[in-house]
Amino acid sequence: MGLSRAASIAGIGATEFSKESGRTELRLAAEAVLDALDDAGVAPSEVDGMVTFSQDSSSEIAVAREIGAGPLRFFSRIDYGGGAACATVALAAMAVATGQADVVVAYRAFNERSGRRFGRAMPEAHRNPSSQGLEMSWHVPFGLVTPAAWVAMSARRYMAASGATSEDFGRVAVAARRHAATNPAAWFHGRPITLEEHQASRWIAEPLRLLDCCQESDGGVALVVVSAERARSLRRPPAVVSAAAQGSAPGQQTMTSFYSDDMAGLPAMGVVAEALWRQSGLGPGDVQTAVLYDHFTPFVLVQLEELGFCGRGEARHFAADGGLEIGGRLPVNTHGGQLGEAYIHGMNGIAEAVRQIRGTAANQLPSVHNVLVTAGTGVPTSGLVLSRD
Repeated sequence: MGLSRAASIAGIGATEFSKESGRTELRLAAEAVLDALDDAGVAPSEVDGMVTFSQDSSSEIAVAREIGAGPLRFFSRIDYGGGAACATVALAAMAVATGQADVVVAYRAFNERSGRRFGRAMPEAHRNPSSQGLEMSWHVPFGLVTPAAWVAMSARRYMAASGATSEDFGRVAVAARRHAATNPAAWFHGRPITLEEHQASRWIAEPLRLLDCCQESDGGVALVVVSAERARSLRRPPAVVSAAAQGSAPGQQTMTSFYSDDMAGLPAMGVVAEALWRQSGLGPGDVQTAVLYDHFTPFVLVQLEELGFCGRGEARHFAADGGLEIGGRLPVNTHGGQLGEAYIHGMNGIAEAVRQIRGTAANQLPSVHNVLVTAGTGVPTSGLVLSRD
């Protein structure tokens, strides 16, 4: 039994993206799920499966109650923060393909700006009596206490190995904000930036500036996954799951794999890339656009290399030549990404990939047949190839 092309994303839904939602995370989740079901033309009572992130505060049974779902036959969660995004769709697709459920909803909702802010320092994290606490004991006591600081270490090594500069990272941010500026759903709609503005933004953790770091957002996103056959009879054109994969590198840690053989790479994404191209039978040249997880700009460049869109150390030239822009070699994050639209742990990026397949994106590209999507990097991660039916 193979997963490729067995399931499709038939519905997408979201709340507005804000800095203070004014409502509970459970309500955000329910609103996003109901919006996705309406988009697909599926009744809430038909939902029999749910998947979310281990970090989500709203349980599957609570969301099911709020939307009026029927009996649940499948429910599960994926760990590793943003690395879970594409894996929720993979798990939903597997459930559908194996008959565990017929209509599976993947959701993520949080008040990540007005509530618990993920970018804050975690000085006590190493005291957590868990394997993650053990990992963090190697760096938290010495001052590396934020995600930005952890990524900054790897970014500095990448700069030394590739010749990349802060300006190269800035080009990622400029492209994202340019795309967000023409996306009415984006927080930064109408607010592009220049490279000079990026360079003038304050340091967060060298070499990362403020505009190298993604937003903190309130909101929710949901996706409806059904069989590829059923999706053809529903309300919207389906986005077929041509490939779905997870990946973790040998010796992997959570954003702090500083003892790996190659700090300048993202080997977990290399594992995902190999699986995606093998499952789908496609390659980098078959993809018209990509949604690359952009919590921090340097990792967008590294992903281009790990996924095979350019060689090692060449991503800075790719960006400098306008390759990330609409009209470039590989338009990236046409919705504005997490730098420009919103940070909903990557789920809003999957929704954008579906819109590009449907032909309904705010910044729609011509003749999109295949879209590559990635999840959080620096952690065990995941990815998707979504295709036109």
